Amino acid sequence: MTEAQDLVAQIEALEEKLAAAKTSINARFIGQERVVELALSALLCGGHALLIGLPGLGKTRLVETLSTVMGLRGNRVQFTPDLMPADILGSEVLETGTDGSRAFKFIPGPIFCQLLMADEINRASPRTQSALLQAMQEKEVTVAGETRALDAPFHVLATQNPIEQEGTYPLPEAQLDRFLVQIEVAYPDRQTEKDILLATTGIQEAEAHEVFTVADLIAAQQLLRQMPVGDGVVEMILDLVRAFRPEEAGVSDRVREVVAWGPGPRAAQALMMTVRARALLQGRLAPSPEDVLNMARPVLIHRMALTFSARARGEDLGALIDDIAAGLSAKGVAA
Repeated sequence: MTEAQDLVAQIEALEEKLAAAKTSINARFIGQERVVELALSALLCGGHALLIGLPGLGKTRLVETLSTVMGLRGNRVQFTPDLMPADILGSEVLETGTDGSRAFKFIPGPIFCQLLMADEINRASPRTQSALLQAMQEKEVTVAGETRALDAPFHVLATQNPIEQEGTYPLPEAQLDRFLVQIEVAYPDRQTEKDILLATTGIQEAEAHEVFTVADLIAAQQLLRQMPVGDGVVEMILDLVRAFRPEEAGVSDRVREVVAWGPGPRAAQALMMTVRARALLQGRLAPSPEDVLNMARPVLIHRMALTFSARARGEDLGALIDDIAAGLSAKGVAA
């Protein structure tokens, strides 16, 4: 078997496994296939995800189900204003031995896991939020002058309430940029809500079953990076990211007027990875321009900001991303 044939066989086998994982997750997180797809994409890419949604929409349930199905050891931290960095990272305590000797012993915090749920992350102070910066980027933490590696793989799935902002601290741009995607969890439609009622108010509920092991997920993350990406898709990613930088030559007047700052190179990297993940989850061997359009909003929306005047006028950043992406796509088709 040639190297190319072997790669195709591995991708097809992974697609079957991912289909089983989606089925297991969707049985507990009903009617939110788009959200499930984005969350799985983040894990397949080895990245982190920020889930935005009102209370009671199942964000915690989703993370717990993902942890089980993907074979990851998970922990949950409820972020509050009085939470300290040591409550997440761990700390050293002075321990007295049986012989009377004393020594400092490190007590690991909940961050030493493979899937950390940071619940209502914006409720903690900036000091506590910054405890995640090194962990999310370098996959290690430094406590008391000693650097300790985190378990592999390591993912953060954080949640945030979009309407209750009193007593919260907005995430800094550097931390937002570390999230691969922002996932918006919306209200279910009427039929989905009926299905949820019937599935969750009886004697028994659907249970999640482990589909992946840690080794399986790491292998999938490595395989994802081997998937071919066509030149047309690469050029579309570059065009899309650079179209939202106000200082870039040739950008639209609308972008110059409403965008305060645009996405950096990490956005292009995130698109390059997530379009591959979406192709896998859709049962295809390589990504297409349609995948770029589909992933534009969740990858870009938290990596940009509107100007003060644009916010005052009620401009919608998500709608702007959709419009610019659709315009680039139409231009590509015309060409």
